[in-house]
Amino acid sequence: MNIENKVAVVTGAASGIGKAVARRLARGGARAVGMADLKDDVAAAADEVNSELGREVAVAFRGDVTDSAFRTRVFRQMSGHGTVRICVPAAGVLKDALAVKIGRETGEPELYSEDLFRKVLDINLVHPVYWSMEMLADVARKRAAGGLGKWTSDEEFQGAAILIGSVSCRGNRGQVSYSSAKAGLNAAAKTLNIEGAHYGVQAKVLHPGFVSTPMVEQLPEGMFEDHLRQLIPIDRKIDPAEIAEAVVALIENPIISGPIWADGGFPPTA
Repeated sequence: MNIENKVAVVTGAASGIGKAVARRLARGGARAVGMADLKDDVAAAADEVNSELGREVAVAFRGDVTDSAFRTRVFRQMSGHGTVRICVPAAGVLKDALAVKIGRETGEPELYSEDLFRKVLDINLVHPVYWSMEMLADVARKRAAGGLGKWTSDEEFQGAAILIGSVSCRGNRGQVSYSSAKAGLNAAAKTLNIEGAHYGVQAKVLHPGFVSTPMVEQLPEGMFEDHLRQLIPIDRKIDPAEIAEAVVALIENPIISGPIWADGGFPPTA
């Protein structure tokens, strides 16, 4: 599906991968790009995109991506530009800790917080699935209103949802919640892809490696340079713009189903 003249929604768009994806979609000729994020910076990010292109294409929305009312508001407003056909729910959060550890003061086992586990799942798994479902609903509504039935291969694909996973979906020390959430995206995307075929909508997962984003910068000082870099064949962090190019490739190429690894070869033995 060509991104030109399409309406898109991107979450986590104030920085990192989300911001890079929104910019790339706008540069590629998207009619309108909704940029959603909890951070105030999302307004400045949208202004940057519009200033760069010299036209009003980016629309900023500040709110909690796990809030269904916020999601509904974003899609309702963006539908004013046309049917939302592209969704890249890129917002994410890390809340790393060992699954079980012995407390220094008590000497007793301490389990990873259930509240944090649910929060990580809500942001990294539930949110991307439901924002993708909202896009699918937009396409389904449009087709139903036009009296169109099952999508056929002589039509252009009607929509694409690209879920942002992580190499951590393979499992990683200290990331029992994050790894679980990212692994769950594989099954969710497969299911949405099967069901979405009725409407001509595809869902795919892109699993980035270590990308130069604020979230990756949360790693302990020296962790990347001293321990991780040597495991990455490309010998550097990935630029968010490179991930954005991969996202567009997934949108535009219907034979790619995923999950797709955008990890620079990390880990080389996987």
